[in-house]
Amino acid sequence: MTLLSIFFGFLGGYEWVLILLAVLLLFGGKKIPELMRGLGSGIKEFKDAAKEEKDNIDNEEK
Repeated sequence: MTLLSIFFGFLGGYEWVLILLAVLLLFGGKKIPELMRGLGSGIKEFKDAAKEEKDNIDNEEK
Protein backbone atom coordinates (compact mmCIF):
# COMPACT_ATOMS: atom_id res chain seq x y z
CA MET A 1 0.00 0.00 0.00
CA THR A 2 1.46 3.34 -1.02
CA LEU A 3 1.49 6.52 0.98
CA LEU A 4 -0.80 8.16 -1.56
CA SER A 5 -3.46 5.46 -1.24
CA ILE A 6 -3.27 5.69 2.56
CA PHE A 7 -3.72 9.48 2.40
CA PHE A 8 -6.68 9.33 0.02
CA GLY A 9 -8.25 6.53 2.04
CA PHE A 10 -8.61 8.82 5.05
CA LEU A 11 -10.45 11.52 3.12
CA GLY A 12 -14.18 11.03 2.80
CA GLY A 13 -16.75 12.88 0.72
CA TYR A 14 -17.19 15.82 3.08
CA GLU A 15 -13.46 16.40 3.33
CA TRP A 16 -13.13 16.57 -0.46
CA VAL A 17 -16.01 19.03 -0.65
CA LEU A 18 -14.34 21.24 1.96
CA ILE A 19 -11.02 21.10 0.13
CA LEU A 20 -12.68 22.03 -3.18
CA LEU A 21 -14.56 24.91 -1.56
CA ALA A 22 -11.34 26.19 0.03
CA VAL A 23 -9.56 26.09 -3.33
CA LEU A 24 -12.47 27.89 -4.96
CA LEU A 25 -12.45 30.59 -2.29
CA LEU A 26 -8.67 31.03 -2.42
CA PHE A 27 -8.24 31.20 -6.18
CA GLY A 28 -11.65 32.13 -7.55
CA GLY A 29 -13.56 30.54 -10.39
CA LYS A 30 -11.66 32.30 -13.16
CA LYS A 31 -8.21 31.30 -11.90
CA ILE A 32 -8.84 27.54 -11.46
CA PRO A 33 -8.84 26.61 -15.20
CA GLU A 34 -5.57 28.49 -15.61
CA LEU A 35 -4.08 26.62 -12.65
CA MET A 36 -5.21 23.27 -14.06
CA ARG A 37 -3.70 24.06 -17.47
CA GLY A 38 -0.42 24.92 -15.78
CA LEU A 39 -0.54 21.71 -13.76
CA GLY A 40 -1.28 19.66 -16.88
CA SER A 41 1.55 21.21 -18.86
CA GLY A 42 3.93 20.65 -15.94
CA ILE A 43 2.99 16.98 -15.76
CA LYS A 44 3.41 16.64 -19.54
CA GLU A 45 6.88 18.23 -19.43
CA PHE A 46 7.89 15.93 -16.57
CA LYS A 47 6.73 12.82 -18.45
CA ASP A 48 8.53 13.95 -21.61
CA ALA A 49 11.76 14.56 -19.71
CA ALA A 50 11.49 11.19 -17.95
CA LYS A 51 10.93 9.43 -21.29
CA GLU A 52 13.88 11.27 -22.84
CA GLU A 53 16.17 10.25 -19.97
CA LYS A 54 14.99 6.64 -20.23
CA ASP A 55 15.71 6.67 -23.96
CA ASN A 56 19.20 8.11 -23.31
CA ILE A 57 19.94 5.37 -20.77
CA ASP A 58 18.67 2.68 -23.15
CA ASN A 59 20.85 4.07 -25.98
CA GLU A 60 23.94 4.11 -23.75
CA GLU A 61 23.40 0.46 -22.82
CA LYS A 62 23.42 -0.55 -26.51
